[in-house]
Amino acid sequence: MITLALTRNDVADYVSALFLVYIVLIFLNILISWIPRIPYNRWLRAVVDFVAETTNPYLNLFRRFIPPLGGGGFALDLSPLIGLILLFVLKAVVVRLIEG
Repeated sequence: MITLALTRNDVADYVSALFLVYIVLIFLNILISWIPRIPYNRWLRAVVDFVAETTNPYLNLFRRFIPPLGGGGFALDLSPLIGLILLFVLKAVVVRLIEG
């Protein structure tokens, strides 16, 4: 019989990896927003929709309080930047608390 013993460091590494995946998804959301028109492809649309549906609820928390800078089609949305900073801080705190 094989038993799995997870240490606090294993759990901390797993939580850190989850934060990293979400951070990468936010970066993908930023890159996708820079592309004005994405040609329609069924698989590409599925990826774009997954990234948007995964990250927009988190980013919308900041969009309520931080309006875009500028106007028209050239407005600069700072919510991903604030969201990323908060995620990096949260990651450091949570991982540090788990490690003990």
